[in-house]
Amino acid sequence: MNPFRKLAGQTAIYGLPTIVGRLLNYLLVPLYTRAFIPAEYGVVTEVYAYVAFLFVLLTYGMETAFFRFASREEQNNTVFATAMASLGVTSALFSVAGLLFAPEISARMGYGNHPEYIRWFILILATDALSTIPYAKLRLENRPLRFALIKIVNIGANISFNLFFILLCPYLLSKHPDTAISGLISRIYNPETGIGYIFISNLIASLLTFALLLPDILHKSMKPDPALLKKMLSYSWPLLIFGMAGIVNETFDRVILKHLLPGTTTEAMAQLGIYGACYKVSILMTLFIQTYRYAAEPFFFDQAKGQHPQDTYARMMHYFLIVCLFIFLSIMLFLDIVMLFVGEAYREGAPVVPVLLLANLFLGIFYNLSIWFKLTDKTTYGAIISVIGAVITLLLNYVLIPKFGYMGAAWATFACYASMMVISYFLGRKYYPVKYNLAGAAIYTIIALLLYGSSLLILTDDLLVRYGSSAVLLLFFIVFVAYRESKVFRRVIHKA
Repeated sequence: MNPFRKLAGQTAIYGLPTIVGRLLNYLLVPLYTRAFIPAEYGVVTEVYAYVAFLFVLLTYGMETAFFRFASREEQNNTVFATAMASLGVTSALFSVAGLLFAPEISARMGYGNHPEYIRWFILILATDALSTIPYAKLRLENRPLRFALIKIVNIGANISFNLFFILLCPYLLSKHPDTAISGLISRIYNPETGIGYIFISNLIASLLTFALLLPDILHKSMKPDPALLKKMLSYSWPLLIFGMAGIVNETFDRVILKHLLPGTTTEAMAQLGIYGACYKVSILMTLFIQTYRYAAEPFFFDQAKGQHPQDTYARMMHYFLIVCLFIFLSIMLFLDIVMLFVGEAYREGAPVVPVLLLANLFLGIFYNLSIWFKLTDKTTYGAIISVIGAVITLLLNYVLIPKFGYMGAAWATFACYASMMVISYFLGRKYYPVKYNLAGAAIYTIIALLLYGSSLLILTDDLLVRYGSSAVLLLFFIVFVAYRESKVFRRVIHKA
């Protein structure tokens, strides 16, 4: 099969549950931003930022190590068993320590009255870490349908329980007080738990997902190989640094924001909540990048076995950029409509959206570029690049947030990912040269930015004129791309 057709097909299958699920989760943002005040949603934003750090620590690059070794080892089951055993031991130790010290941890985080938040997330993290390798095996074995089914169940459970606890239970209690229904609801629902039901819903979904993946875990009879584990850890430890630095780049602003903003803690948490909600507006860009990565990572390693894989990687980057720029324009040309998804109290954060969209575009390009250090086993370079990005993130957040608030955090993210992208490109030219279409990338990027800039000049309250003009600008970009890429599209379709 034509490699691009294969990649596109698998991206679509992997992406369908992720896109649909994330969009449905995205539709929970209006619920959260209307059910909870910004300061409460700020707690959700902060807690999930810490979770992102810990998840990378708990998986310590083992997923990529699994792909690397399973793609070249004859005994794939041994690689699977070794990775699972390693994650099982570390997840168990983490869970025991976390559950024992939950009260102390919650007190230090400022949630002394809610140690249950910590306990729930310890279990979520351990369960999700153990699910990582079974998910990776499904991707490696090209079983996207089972992957998609389990993802859909996870997403459906999370959304359903959110709606049940946050909408249905309060509604039934208010409409049917002092009845058998309210008595039943009161046994499983406590209004004082509040945002805690977001976490409980996540935990239920994670446990259900792990249960569905158990058949893929238990039917393997191979034993872990200590010698192989040593090789896998040697390969993955730089990826741990890479991942931790990456999470610093991605979430540190939401961890540190409340500590650097002037004003009271409540005011700072409100600003954090606004920033976290507006970060969600860039969901379409993040969705595409994530779904692309699901299919692209095993695809990268598979293509490396063939002739001239660099040509394939260059074309992948080219089309990836085009799609990302289309997403950028689609959001920014209709931003006032997109912002209706968050509550009115959160919409003042709209100016961060274009900055975060471009930052995520740079991050997506960096993911494409990162293939050079993964294929050449120079993962230490990946760690170094991410550490440089983390240093930039830390410095700029400390400098910019006190002066510009969450807008400074957005620009710090932008600078971080732009720097990582540039550094990775130049190092990749040295160790694994790929002839990327820089001229085409520059042309499409300039056109997209010019079209966005043109939309800012349309100053009118007439919605028909404004949205009509935006539609014309977006259509122009589509036609421009179709004209320039028509020959390539015909050739790819013909080969397929």
